[in-house]
Amino acid sequence: MTDPHDLAARIRYVLVRTSHPGNIGSAARAIRTMGFARLELVTPHRFPDPEASALAAGADEVLAKAGIHADLVGSLAGSSLALGLSARRRGVNLPEISPREAAQQALAAAARGEQVALVFGNERTGLENEELARCHAMVRIPSVDDFSSLNLSQAVQVMAYELRVAMLGDVVPVAPPVHDEPPADAARMEQFYVHLAQTLDEIEFHKGREPTTIMLRLRKLFQRAQPDERELRVLHGILADAQRMAGLAKHK
Repeated sequence: MTDPHDLAARIRYVLVRTSHPGNIGSAARAIRTMGFARLELVTPHRFPDPEASALAAGADEVLAKAGIHADLVGSLAGSSLALGLSARRRGVNLPEISPREAAQQALAAAARGEQVALVFGNERTGLENEELARCHAMVRIPSVDDFSSLNLSQAVQVMAYELRVAMLGDVVPVAPPVHDEPPADAARMEQFYVHLAQTLDEIEFHKGREPTTIMLRLRKLFQRAQPDERELRVLHGILADAQRMAGLAKHK
């Protein structure tokens, strides 16, 4: 069996645009009680803050080591699997899974040595579509329809509990790797998406059509494929040649 401590070290909890510092402290306490320690914060409204420290209730080391990032991409750097928590079905066409399924997928990836991110949105608005588009699947906690919104730290606690229970089971699921090499991490994938969008513009692929939908579909395609870094280099090379040929055509 894989050591639960090693698995936990490969899983990060990402809080995006958190409004209330108390929720940061409560989330730190929630993950610490389940054996996790990595907290990443994306543009928190107030942090550090005495309220966060008070509600952490002793999980001070989690707060002290929390990363603070200017954008979601920075918080995902190094991870190859990102799962976004959302209370509502959004306009982003992502696989929808339960917390238990998410825990199984996260632990299978961690057991392969991959880094995993669990992404939680703002208390009022949740994750925006653009943020969910950077995730591989959407996780919905099965609450009642007429009162479905959980407090942020409660949602963090639910996921941390499911992961803890799964880690302490007899067998940690280890799905076989999709590739011989590990998938490229989120930062490398984001660089590729930027290059892809630039190339589509330069070859005038959209021809006046709205590019957002196309890019969302292409993101989904490549997230499903999970290319490794060597494959990404090939794709970058193809895009660079397409850009070069487009430049020659315009010059002529």
